[in-house]
Amino acid sequence: MRRLHRIGDFLRQLRDDRSGVTLVEFAFVGPVLILMVIGLFDIAHTQYTSSVLHGALQKAGRDLTLENANSQEANIDQRVADQVRSLMPASATVVFEKVSHFDFADIGEPEEFTDQNDDDICNNNEPYVDTNDNGQWDADRGKDGIGGARDAVLYTARVSYPRLFPLYGMIGLPQEVTLEASTVLRNQPFDEQNDRITTTRNCT
Repeated sequence: MRRLHRIGDFLRQLRDDRSGVTLVEFAFVGPVLILMVIGLFDIAHTQYTSSVLHGALQKAGRDLTLENANSQEANIDQRVADQVRSLMPASATVVFEKVSHFDFADIGEPEEFTDQNDDDICNNNEPYVDTNDNGQWDADRGKDGIGGARDAVLYTARVSYPRLFPLYGMIGLPQEVTLEASTVLRNQPFDEQNDRITTTRNCT
Protein backbone atom coordinates (compact mmCIF):
# COMPACT_ATOMS: atom_id res chain seq x y z
CA MET A 1 0.00 0.00 0.00
CA ARG A 2 2.81 2.34 0.86
CA ARG A 3 4.41 1.68 -2.53
CA LEU A 4 1.12 2.32 -4.30
CA HIS A 5 0.76 5.55 -2.35
CA ARG A 6 4.24 6.66 -3.44
CA ILE A 7 3.43 5.81 -7.04
CA GLY A 8 0.21 7.84 -6.77
CA ASP A 9 2.11 10.81 -5.37
CA PHE A 10 4.62 10.55 -8.20
CA LEU A 11 1.89 10.47 -10.85
CA ARG A 12 0.18 13.50 -9.31
CA GLN A 13 3.48 15.40 -9.26
CA LEU A 14 4.09 14.42 -12.85
CA ARG A 15 0.60 15.61 -13.80
CA ASP A 16 1.04 18.95 -12.05
CA ASP A 17 4.60 19.53 -13.26
CA ARG A 18 4.50 22.33 -15.89
CA SER A 19 8.24 22.48 -16.60
CA GLY A 20 9.04 21.57 -20.20
CA VAL A 21 5.57 22.55 -21.48
CA THR A 22 7.08 25.33 -23.60
CA LEU A 23 9.44 22.86 -25.25
CA VAL A 24 6.60 20.49 -26.08
CA GLU A 25 4.45 23.31 -27.43
CA PHE A 26 7.33 24.56 -29.57
CA ALA A 27 7.77 21.06 -30.96
CA PHE A 28 4.25 21.39 -32.37
CA VAL A 29 4.34 25.07 -33.36
CA GLY A 30 8.01 25.41 -34.38
CA PRO A 31 7.95 23.52 -37.71
CA VAL A 32 4.87 25.42 -38.87
CA LEU A 33 6.40 28.75 -37.83
CA ILE A 34 9.71 27.98 -39.57
CA LEU A 35 7.85 26.91 -42.71
CA MET A 36 5.90 30.18 -42.72
CA VAL A 37 9.06 32.26 -42.27
CA ILE A 38 10.83 30.43 -45.10
CA GLY A 39 7.75 30.89 -47.27
CA LEU A 40 7.67 34.63 -46.58
CA PHE A 41 11.36 34.95 -47.48
CA ASP A 42 10.77 32.99 -50.70
CA ILE A 43 7.79 35.14 -51.72
CA ALA A 44 9.58 38.37 -50.79
CA HIS A 45 12.67 37.43 -52.80
CA THR A 46 10.58 36.52 -55.85
CA GLN A 47 8.61 39.76 -55.67
CA TYR A 48 11.73 41.86 -55.24
CA THR A 49 13.47 40.11 -58.13
CA SER A 50 10.41 40.65 -60.32
CA SER A 51 10.38 44.34 -59.42
CA VAL A 52 14.07 44.72 -60.28
CA LEU A 53 13.53 42.86 -63.57
CA HIS A 54 10.64 45.13 -64.58
CA GLY A 55 12.60 48.25 -63.68
CA ALA A 56 15.71 47.15 -65.58
CA LEU A 57 13.64 46.18 -68.60
CA GLN A 58 11.83 49.52 -68.70
CA LYS A 59 15.18 51.34 -68.75
CA ALA A 60 16.58 48.97 -71.37
CA GLY A 61 13.45 49.32 -73.51
CA ARG A 62 13.88 53.09 -73.61
CA ASP A 63 17.54 52.69 -74.58
CA LEU A 64 16.60 50.31 -77.39
CA THR A 65 14.40 52.91 -79.08
CA LEU A 66 17.32 55.27 -79.71
CA GLU A 67 18.85 55.69 -83.14
CA ASN A 68 22.10 53.88 -82.28
CA ALA A 69 20.32 50.95 -80.55
CA ASN A 70 21.48 48.37 -83.11
CA SER A 71 25.11 48.87 -82.14
CA GLN A 72 24.30 48.87 -78.41
CA GLU A 73 21.78 46.01 -78.32
CA ALA A 74 24.15 43.41 -76.82
CA ASN A 75 25.38 45.87 -74.16
CA ILE A 76 21.81 46.81 -73.21
CA ASP A 77 20.85 43.16 -72.80
CA GLN A 78 23.97 42.51 -70.74
CA ARG A 79 23.16 45.37 -68.35
CA VAL A 80 19.73 43.89 -67.68
CA ALA A 81 21.18 40.40 -67.18
CA ASP A 82 23.87 41.66 -64.79
CA GLN A 83 21.39 43.63 -62.71
CA VAL A 84 19.02 40.69 -62.37
CA ARG A 85 21.73 38.07 -61.76
CA SER A 86 23.05 40.10 -58.83
CA LEU A 87 20.00 38.85 -56.89
CA MET A 88 20.04 35.24 -58.09
CA PRO A 89 22.17 32.10 -58.01
CA ALA A 90 25.00 31.86 -60.53
CA SER A 91 23.05 29.26 -62.51
CA ALA A 92 20.25 31.71 -63.35
CA THR A 93 19.42 32.06 -67.04
CA VAL A 94 18.18 35.24 -68.73
CA VAL A 95 16.66 35.04 -72.21
CA PHE A 96 15.65 38.06 -74.28
CA GLU A 97 13.12 38.31 -77.07
CA LYS A 98 12.56 41.36 -79.27
CA VAL A 99 9.76 41.52 -81.82
CA SER A 100 9.12 44.60 -83.97
CA HIS A 101 5.75 45.58 -85.45
CA PHE A 102 4.58 48.22 -87.89
CA ASP A 103 2.17 49.63 -85.33
CA PHE A 104 1.03 49.06 -81.74
CA ALA A 105 -2.20 47.49 -83.02
CA ASP A 106 -0.17 44.67 -84.63
CA ILE A 107 1.34 43.43 -81.35
CA GLY A 108 0.18 39.92 -80.51
CA GLU A 109 -2.01 39.72 -83.61
CA PRO A 110 -1.86 36.85 -86.13
CA GLU A 111 -1.25 37.41 -89.80
CA GLU A 112 -4.48 37.99 -91.68
CA PHE A 113 -5.80 35.11 -93.79
CA THR A 114 -8.97 34.18 -95.64
CA ASP A 115 -10.59 31.32 -93.74
CA GLN A 116 -12.36 29.69 -96.68
CA ASN A 117 -13.36 26.52 -94.81
CA ASP A 118 -14.24 28.25 -91.49
CA ASP A 119 -11.98 26.09 -89.34
CA ASP A 120 -10.00 29.04 -87.84
CA ILE A 121 -6.78 27.52 -89.23
CA CYS A 122 -4.73 28.82 -92.11
CA ASN A 123 -4.46 25.73 -94.34
CA ASN A 124 -5.59 24.17 -97.62
CA ASN A 125 -3.89 26.80 -99.77
CA GLU A 126 -5.85 29.66 -98.14
CA PRO A 127 -4.39 33.11 -98.92
CA TYR A 128 -2.75 35.13 -96.16
CA VAL A 129 -0.78 38.37 -95.82
CA ASP A 130 2.84 37.57 -94.96
CA THR A 131 3.31 40.64 -92.77
CA ASN A 132 6.73 39.64 -91.43
CA ASP A 133 7.86 38.33 -94.84
CA ASN A 134 9.25 35.02 -93.56
CA GLY A 135 7.43 32.81 -96.04
CA GLN A 136 4.98 31.19 -93.63
CA TRP A 137 1.83 32.07 -91.73
CA ASP A 138 2.46 33.10 -88.11
CA ALA A 139 0.25 33.53 -85.08
CA ASP A 140 2.25 36.71 -84.36
CA ARG A 141 2.84 39.06 -87.27
CA GLY A 142 5.91 40.67 -85.72
CA LYS A 143 9.49 40.43 -86.97
CA ASP A 144 12.40 39.25 -84.85
CA GLY A 145 14.64 42.11 -83.76
CA ILE A 146 14.16 45.75 -82.84
CA GLY A 147 13.08 46.84 -86.32
CA GLY A 148 13.60 50.33 -87.69
CA ALA A 149 12.39 53.88 -87.27
CA ARG A 150 8.90 54.33 -85.81
CA ASP A 151 8.37 50.58 -85.36
CA ALA A 152 6.66 49.36 -82.19
CA VAL A 153 8.89 46.91 -80.31
CA LEU A 154 7.81 44.26 -77.82
CA TYR A 155 10.84 43.62 -75.59
CA THR A 156 10.59 40.59 -73.28
CA ALA A 157 12.97 39.07 -70.74
CA ARG A 158 12.49 35.63 -69.17
CA VAL A 159 14.46 34.68 -66.09
CA SER A 160 14.76 31.19 -64.60
CA TYR A 161 16.62 30.21 -61.46
CA PRO A 162 16.49 27.53 -58.71
CA ARG A 163 14.68 28.59 -55.54
CA LEU A 164 16.93 29.91 -52.81
CA PHE A 165 14.88 28.26 -50.05
CA PRO A 166 13.92 24.57 -49.78
CA LEU A 167 10.23 25.38 -49.50
CA TYR A 168 9.26 23.86 -52.84
CA GLY A 169 9.80 20.31 -51.60
CA MET A 170 7.46 20.80 -48.65
CA ILE A 171 4.40 22.28 -50.33
CA GLY A 172 4.69 21.06 -53.90
CA LEU A 173 6.12 24.16 -55.60
CA PRO A 174 8.38 23.74 -58.65
CA GLN A 175 12.10 23.92 -57.95
CA GLU A 176 12.62 26.46 -60.75
CA VAL A 177 11.30 30.02 -60.51
CA THR A 178 10.43 31.61 -63.86
CA LEU A 179 9.79 35.34 -64.13
CA GLU A 180 8.83 37.29 -67.22
CA ALA A 181 8.66 41.00 -67.93
CA SER A 182 7.74 42.86 -71.11
CA THR A 183 7.67 46.43 -72.28
CA VAL A 184 6.35 47.99 -75.49
CA LEU A 185 7.87 51.15 -76.94
CA ARG A 186 8.07 52.86 -80.31
CA ASN A 187 11.42 53.54 -81.94
CA GLN A 188 12.30 57.19 -82.32
CA PRO A 189 11.50 58.80 -85.69
CA PHE A 190 15.12 59.11 -86.80
CA ASP A 191 14.16 58.08 -90.33
CA GLU A 192 11.17 57.26 -92.50
CA GLN A 193 9.37 54.08 -91.46
CA ASN A 194 9.56 51.18 -93.88
CA ASP A 195 6.35 50.53 -95.77
CA ARG A 196 4.01 47.85 -94.46
CA ILE A 197 4.54 44.55 -96.25
CA THR A 198 1.49 43.32 -98.14
CA THR A 199 2.89 40.16 -99.77
CA THR A 200 0.11 37.61 -100.28
CA ARG A 201 1.00 33.94 -100.02
CA ASN A 202 -0.88 30.68 -99.50
CA CYS A 203 -0.94 28.44 -96.44
CA THR A 204 0.18 24.86 -96.90
